[in-house]
Amino acid sequence: MNGYATIYKIVCITLTSSFIRASSDNCPVMECWFVQEKPGRGGFSAPVTQEKSVMYIRTDSGDDSITQLSPPADIDLTRVYYVTDPAATFCRAPLHPAEGSVKKTQCEINPFLPQPSLVSWATSLTESGQSPIHLQADWFSVAAQGSDGQLVMSAIMRAPSGSKEPQVILSISSRTAAVRSRLGEQVMLDCGFWVNPSSPLAGLGFSVDWRYQFHGEGRLVLAYDGKNDRLADTAETDAVLDFSALHETGNASLILEEAQVRHSGTYICTVYLPNLLAQVSIDLEVVEPPSLSIFPSPLPLILSGQAVSMQCEASGFVPLSLELGWEFVGADGQSRSLGQGSMSGHKQASDGTYSQSSRLELDSSRLGLGRGGEVTCVAKHTGGTRKAKVTLNVIGSSNGDTKDKKEK
Repeated sequence: MNGYATIYKIVCITLTSSFIRASSDNCPVMECWFVQEKPGRGGFSAPVTQEKSVMYIRTDSGDDSITQLSPPADIDLTRVYYVTDPAATFCRAPLHPAEGSVKKTQCEINPFLPQPSLVSWATSLTESGQSPIHLQADWFSVAAQGSDGQLVMSAIMRAPSGSKEPQVILSISSRTAAVRSRLGEQVMLDCGFWVNPSSPLAGLGFSVDWRYQFHGEGRLVLAYDGKNDRLADTAETDAVLDFSALHETGNASLILEEAQVRHSGTYICTVYLPNLLAQVSIDLEVVEPPSLSIFPSPLPLILSGQAVSMQCEASGFVPLSLELGWEFVGADGQSRSLGQGSMSGHKQASDGTYSQSSRLELDSSRLGLGRGGEVTCVAKHTGGTRKAKVTLNVIGSSNGDTKDKKEK
């Protein structure tokens, strides 16, 4: 990092929950996998272990009703947790689908080890170098994905040593786990976090960063030191945060001003507290359907028995996958497929979009085109189906004019 730029000053910062609160009666009982690594012998790590676990959720620590519930018989009592979640992070509908639903919630619990962050925009959170007594406890991280496939969340929980009653200290979530955008559109990648106001860590500042990953490569998109109100220098110029919302409600959503091909990939939103961090990932796919053109345009008049050559060019599309084909509708209204023609290879433009073309040779006598008709180029793409039409006239017919027709 080359330096910092001051972005936003607030004398008194209070992080409040943007989540909908719910009563304990509305909170789900969440079944999770408890996953941990076992140290191996001789310097080798043993495979991870997975155990069935269950979390009973309450929003009020004074509510003892959940501790009276009987856990399932196939779950070890050491893996039963009575969680206090004041922000009702775990109580949202996608995390408890209707009974019998095919789509299930995915949930995993891991032991968590608090430790200082080494990234420069978060080092100020632990600059004292002291380990607070508050950290001397059992810590857990929970990652969950809702049955809708869009809600993803992560939480850091603290339990007094030996206790099975952890409390959520930090939670982070996104309602847009998968986002699709057209080229040039503004994109909002949702990310929000909540800090338990009863925790001693709540008033000690926070930091946020967004990272991008694609095919094993990554880059830092944006990083913000919320304690010192500084934005780290990055090469990105079109990614912004709403700093007022970030401080006031924990809204850490990233806004990409104009979607480009290079933006497709996975984005990771990470929130740092002193010695703690939690993160969620979001997949962004930039999709642009092709523009179609048929050449020559208009088609020349042909004699019965003559052949005519035409080309359909699909351009400006992304991602790469595309199906091109031809159709013919005769003067009698009958439609038939003419196949895909002779396909060219893909070409990539400077903006990252692709182009591809198909050449078609039409022999009017062999194909029985009669008085002519309408030739259509059809492109099937992730972004939708596109068509371009042109009129073919055989001399001696009265098929109408030769003006090209295009439709989307």
